[in-house]
Amino acid sequence: MSTPTRLVVLVSGSGTNLQALLDACADPSYGAKVVAVGADRDGIEGLTRAETAGVPTFTAKVKDYTSREHWDRALADKVAAFEPDVVVLAGFMKLVGTSFLDAFGGRTVNTHPALSPSFPGMYGPREALEYGVKVTGATLFIVDAGVDTGAIVAQSTVPVDDDDTEQTLHERIKVAERAMLVDAVGKMAREGFSVEGRRVRFGA
Repeated sequence: MSTPTRLVVLVSGSGTNLQALLDACADPSYGAKVVAVGADRDGIEGLTRAETAGVPTFTAKVKDYTSREHWDRALADKVAAFEPDVVVLAGFMKLVGTSFLDAFGGRTVNTHPALSPSFPGMYGPREALEYGVKVTGATLFIVDAGVDTGAIVAQSTVPVDDDDTEQTLHERIKVAERAMLVDAVGKMAREGFSVEGRRVRFGA
């Protein structure tokens, strides 16, 4: 069997997407292995999940560095130490910068709780409800210098119910997002992928 694709996962909170990846990686046929989990803060459940799974962890807190650029370089160095093939931002609530993208551009992915390019930013479910769309969902994309603007790897649709609140809609999106993330990262690991402009293709 070929060597598993090495994943470094960055988190800021409870780590439910991380847990889904850890569970998937427990099956050797999945094709990937989480080799480290990083965070931008201490004492979060995401780090506990990693430690429980025996995965090395690290933190890089913005306040510990003299500038955002210094933090970005340090984060890139910490991630690079684990030699990842793919970096997954799984609820990581910081924008990565130039140094990070210079090191890991084209192989860093993030999720967004809307169907890109609609409703970028932090409030996708709320804005979908306010706009009155009948279908929304989740997007997995290649991270670039913009906000939720990168090339799309995968999308999953979620219908909007008439009685939805922001919370109920977001919870259903999260379920779809986790399944999409696990499926797409597994395909990236097993089949390889390429990024050509705005097109992401599976298969090396």
